[in-house]
Amino acid sequence: MTTKEAENIYKKLSTAHPQAECELSYNTPFQLLVAVILSAQCTDARVNKVTEKTFKVLDTPEKYATLTEEELIPYIKSCGFFNNKAKNIIAMSKEIVEKYGGEVPKDFDALTALPGVGRKTASVVSAVAFGIPSVPVDTHVYRVAHRLGISDGKTPFDVEKDIKNIFPSECWNSLHHYMIFHGRYVCHSRRPDCENCTLRENCKYYKEER
Repeated sequence: MTTKEAENIYKKLSTAHPQAECELSYNTPFQLLVAVILSAQCTDARVNKVTEKTFKVLDTPEKYATLTEEELIPYIKSCGFFNNKAKNIIAMSKEIVEKYGGEVPKDFDALTALPGVGRKTASVVSAVAFGIPSVPVDTHVYRVAHRLGISDGKTPFDVEKDIKNIFPSECWNSLHHYMIFHGRYVCHSRRPDCENCTLRENCKYYKEER
């Protein structure tokens, strides 16, 4: 993909989704970290309903670190995969308290070393909470990148590397939000709304499927 093509895609995505931003509700980097962990296999809307109540009671790593899994599960059960999420959130909280004085580390390697924190979760926290240029690759970013011909990578990390190679770092944080919104509201997995998509002429998928 040429620089001009990439610039054109970025411009069209930004025009189509000027309101794109993180849709998870949070007040601190730690709360965002918890919300992102809860969002695995769960909608942001559901997570926000859960955290709206939960964060009123449990808002710091110190509070989570004292809980048992049985005590945390009732708060997060409706998010699904609650046993594993409860285990990871408690372990992650303990490590943040013990190793980092209750503050979420900004260092990427330190983030990914936390229990339950993979590359995508760490990238979201880096980009959204700390403003560090990052490219979190979720299912939407992965799908849109492939359909637009930005990447044919087989893994999220491959897609991340391709996006970083094509787009300048100052675009990464906004671009990933644009791509998430495009995947969520236009470029659906099963029935993409190609007829109302402003990126049709840029889309490898559209050209091959029509």
